[in-house]
Amino acid sequence: MQRKEQNEIMRESIHKYFQVGTIRWMSFPKMGVVESVKRIASDDYFDAVEISQCKDEEERKAVKEILEQSHLKVCYGAQPRLLGPKLNPNDLNEEGRKKAEATLIEAVDEAEYLGAEGIAFLAGKWEESTKDLAYGQLLKTTRNLCTYAAEKNMTVELEVFDYDLDKAALIGPAPYAARFAADMRTTHNNFGLLVDLSHFPTTYETSKFVIQTLRPYITHLHFGNAVVKKGCPGYGDKHPRFGFPESANDTPELTDYLTVLKQEGFFDASAPLVLSMEVTPMGDEDEEIVLASTKRVLNRAWALVED
Repeated sequence: MQRKEQNEIMRESIHKYFQVGTIRWMSFPKMGVVESVKRIASDDYFDAVEISQCKDEEERKAVKEILEQSHLKVCYGAQPRLLGPKLNPNDLNEEGRKKAEATLIEAVDEAEYLGAEGIAFLAGKWEESTKDLAYGQLLKTTRNLCTYAAEKNMTVELEVFDYDLDKAALIGPAPYAARFAADMRTTHNNFGLLVDLSHFPTTYETSKFVIQTLRPYITHLHFGNAVVKKGCPGYGDKHPRFGFPESANDTPELTDYLTVLKQEGFFDASAPLVLSMEVTPMGDEDEEIVLASTKRVLNRAWALVED
């Protein structure tokens, strides 16, 4: 085969079009925070890392020092700040809503200190009878948060979750997320949506439907797996490894996800989005093996995307 023909079939690096990352607390749930941040920072497969709340000032300072050396894109996930203490940014009780808003404001400050350019969070639980009221509460929280973040030239991203399977978050299926994002963009241009392949089976949607519906608002990407067969181990929004028994996503689904992203214009070398793996060990599974496994699936899916 001639050199020219060989060059024509060579796949460009995924790192040209995406900042490939991982979510620290998912990849290394057993390893200490500082040790795991150092582990990710030492792996040149990663262009980005997603971190969350540090337990104290000593840990925060140590993490900051590692990140400053790493040349990693730093992202900050505020989801654990809400899920752990069960705070709800769309709480109908104003005192409860303000508590959620307060921890998200703190998240913006911590994210800034650690070198992140924004935060991501999720909506809270909802009830059918009060859904519209909850929507208004979430708008209030998110607008206040975006106003605060804008003062620091930072962004706010809302992650789209399931609405009736596990997290039961207000936002929600893709069309409802699109409505919320459109409402937010009328007042704040520093707002975007985070979509995750792991959640598509849990919202009964496809990559094509989600990405085409949310295209103007997507600013951040995750990928992973889910089990949606009731009664099976790992059922719900648990993010098991690819190839986990009875799970919904594997190499074909990730290939489809990447293909749709290409078709919809997300392969942008001049402004690559973060594409993070959200996969975690189940039971006694090994953190390092699951991480390597996820890289293999991404490498293979990337190779299978048609030119």
